[in-house]
Amino acid sequence: MAYLDNAATTPMLPEAVAAMTELLGKPGNPSSLHASGRKARRQVEESRERVARALGCGSAEVVFTAGGTEANNIAIKGIAWDQRTKDPRRNRIVAGSTEHHAVLDPVRWLGESEGFEVTWIKSDASGEITVAALREALGPDPTNVALVSVILANNEVGTISDITALTEVTREFGIRFHTDAVQAPAWLDLDFSKLGVCAMSVSAHKVGGPHGIGALIISRDCHVTPLIHGGGQERDVRSGTLDTPAILGFATALEITTARKAETVSRVAALRDDLVKRVKEIAPDATYSGAITNRLVNNAHFVFPGCLGDSLLMLLDAQGVECSVGSACNAGVPQPSHVMVAMGADEDQARSTLRFSLGWNSTQADVDALIAALPSAIARAKRAGVPKVTTAPVRV
Repeated sequence: MAYLDNAATTPMLPEAVAAMTELLGKPGNPSSLHASGRKARRQVEESRERVARALGCGSAEVVFTAGGTEANNIAIKGIAWDQRTKDPRRNRIVAGSTEHHAVLDPVRWLGESEGFEVTWIKSDASGEITVAALREALGPDPTNVALVSVILANNEVGTISDITALTEVTREFGIRFHTDAVQAPAWLDLDFSKLGVCAMSVSAHKVGGPHGIGALIISRDCHVTPLIHGGGQERDVRSGTLDTPAILGFATALEITTARKAETVSRVAALRDDLVKRVKEIAPDATYSGAITNRLVNNAHFVFPGCLGDSLLMLLDAQGVECSVGSACNAGVPQPSHVMVAMGADEDQARSTLRFSLGWNSTQADVDALIAALPSAIARAKRAGVPKVTTAPVRV
């Protein structure tokens, strides 16, 4: 099998598996005062310090969550509620049009159910959110904005936005800024203290860690109204008994990924470049989506004209090559990728995409397997064509 869907999830690092296995089955609630509880608490706090070192933040700024989706929801809802409570005029949320659904959906919910006004920031043709686009979205009166949220590295096309430059704009008006950085830690040198954001979401399973654990990094001066009330854990931001084995697995994976990053980035960038070159040789009409250089080194996203992305995916899967499409599926009906639509693609283009994403254990054999399988898959997909969509496209 050739696994080329690391942007969706990565295989766990053996060291993370070993660290978790050692704790599984042992007692110890980190909130308990007896010896087992104190030991679990020590493991949690040591892991918190390791995560903080890897991400350039203070250990007190690390709030463990059940993953990136929960971290995004806590940040977006919690900061928006807090800011509006403090100043009722701050009733607007500004977010990127190319965000992951873990940001899009809570922002939409706040607009539909909580009365917030929502403004979407226009993307450029590469998927980047620029300073000019942010200023346009903020409008003539940015003082009514409670929160801005912009993804650091796009999960579909891999394009990186200059978050530091964007936060310089919002700082002028005292606006809170959140970034979904879930795709970034394995490939970019993240330093929370220099980004200028007040909240940043990360997830363990994108860096060789386990599913179901992540973190929201929250600056010391940022208050978040909690979504979950209970035992008051994690600065009273995220109550609930902490999963000590998963937290240890997360910290171990992030620490190892950070230590090996330079070598991994260099090796994977060469594999990605080889993949792109050979795909273009097979399919000269295929277009490469996203930024050419300012993108994650593990991401290769293509539009294959005349081929339904879902068909290509299944045809490759039948030959042992696993990747992903850039579209969502609603009730079994393929929909155009909202990211591609935001970048200016037409609906056929937005339904004809494939994303190949490499990871820490990707090899030349994975790329070779794709190249061997792709010609027949494209030929069969083109014969089937791209059927017309009978439902409205997903837009923001």
